[in-house]
Amino acid sequence: MKEIIRVEDLTFKYPGADEDVLDNVNLKINQGDFVAIIGSNGSGKTTLCKTFNGLIPHYHVGDYEGKVIVGGNDTLEIPVSRLAQKVGYVYQNFEDQLVRPTVYDEVTFAPLNFGFEDYKKRGEYAIELLGLDSIKDKFIWELSGGQKHLVALAGVLALDPEIIIIDEPVAQLDPANAIEIYEKLKYLNEEHAKTIIVIEHHTEFIGDYCKSVVMMGKGYVAWQKPVKKALSRVEELREKNIFPPQVTQAVYELSQKRYRYPITLDEGVSYFSDISKPVFTMAAKKSSRKKMDIEPVITFHNVKHSYRSLNKKKRLALKDLDLSFYEGDRVALIGNNGAGKSTLLKMITGLLKPKQGEVMVCGKNTQKISSEELAEDVTYIYQNPEEMFISDNIRQDIEYYLKARGEENLHEFVDQIIETLGLSELQDRDGRLLSGGQQRRASLAIGTAMKPSVILLDEPTASLDIVSRKEMLSMIEKLEGWVKTVIVATHDMQLVSDWADRIIVLNKGEVLKDTDQYGVFEDGELLSRTNIKPPQILELSRRLKMKPIALSVDEFVNRLGGEKIEVI
Repeated sequence: MKEIIRVEDLTFKYPGADEDVLDNVNLKINQGDFVAIIGSNGSGKTTLCKTFNGLIPHYHVGDYEGKVIVGGNDTLEIPVSRLAQKVGYVYQNFEDQLVRPTVYDEVTFAPLNFGFEDYKKRGEYAIELLGLDSIKDKFIWELSGGQKHLVALAGVLALDPEIIIIDEPVAQLDPANAIEIYEKLKYLNEEHAKTIIVIEHHTEFIGDYCKSVVMMGKGYVAWQKPVKKALSRVEELREKNIFPPQVTQAVYELSQKRYRYPITLDEGVSYFSDISKPVFTMAAKKSSRKKMDIEPVITFHNVKHSYRSLNKKKRLALKDLDLSFYEGDRVALIGNNGAGKSTLLKMITGLLKPKQGEVMVCGKNTQKISSEELAEDVTYIYQNPEEMFISDNIRQDIEYYLKARGEENLHEFVDQIIETLGLSELQDRDGRLLSGGQQRRASLAIGTAMKPSVILLDEPTASLDIVSRKEMLSMIEKLEGWVKTVIVATHDMQLVSDWADRIIVLNKGEVLKDTDQYGVFEDGELLSRTNIKPPQILELSRRLKMKPIALSVDEFVNRLGGEKIEVI
């Protein structure tokens, strides 16, 4: 196949850094490939990709040695403006690349800016391709995070680049939209011969869609392999804190060592379909839901909320909502983008007041109290943790609210939070300069320092690798010693499966179901109606008709006796 990107002996160090972020990288990518670049946080994945479109070294300067050849041209010799027409890039912080007021304006902006006479046609094609016709006249600020992500991709497609790079394509998308965006990328790759490069932590998507994998070590390329071979290197992936697809892990635990493993759900179903069915059935598990015979911490009574967009159209965000949350609840709010999750959370903080009905929080009516007063009881940790950093170091950020409130003897309390959340070595660092996982830990510490009764978390595991996600889960569990109720709005079904004891499924502002993991993930009709995609091991056990379903790889393996089985 024709080579489209070649990297030769590339070394790069950011100004003021002690170590090279890229260290003698050599890599070749062929035209028409669908490549996943994997590696733990801080391995240099994003930095490497920014050399493909010339942002490094033309924009992000530093110590740069070696060559990056794109389409036969040395990126050092081509301005970024020309490379942008060849290499499209959707960044992890994609909202920063949205610069126009409406969807249509945004998608047509790049070809208009480059002087293409057919800029409208280019934009309309990209909008149609990604199914954005229904929102093309909306203002960007009206959109959900997932919709903004798709608009950023459409803006890239309008220039018709040969190469499309997407940093964390599914980080802020609900599972259904995540599959949709990968299906669009597959279509662009197979039908339009686009070279697709994704920086991805979700190996299930890699197994389903990618053709090859580049493994990054600490600033270097460890290897580049076809996807089947790459994801079958189970031990090596685990050593680098990357977890293969759950079906791959299950077969690895249950079989003798082999060179190829199932890497997709369909392959897993085929592999296990001949195993004796009796081992799949156990006594029905009782619901983990508790009897709620105590006073609730939060109550929604007949709550309705709507808003009008700038075009005067009324949109219902919550419809006749009746809900109660109790001390000890570990609640996951799930549902598609626009289901009402963020609106519900903002109601609890008092940032939004219901148009109808009543919201009570810790005995206070949110209609009769300001959001500032409610902050004594409720902490809302936003999806973008960097928004919580206002000082030069984390410790000052953690202390800020306590000092503003005139708390005495705060240093001992702050020391305890820092130690509990594992921030001792980071407390003197600027939060805005930390990795994503470190930022989320720091944001939890800032929220906990406010001594709330309720902590609300919006997508706490977005854009984190598996190790950082597990670390974040551990941090969330530690919050239970500090607060009464934790409510998480998330698209991360693995977080839902591993942590929540109560799951509320929202759809168009209504509660479809209030239950536990079994009540959600065993309900095929609910999954179909809401486009909820369970973690791979849950869907595997459901497809194999396990009763009840297995909630983890370990449980799945144990249900089969935990013994090695003969490889067919």
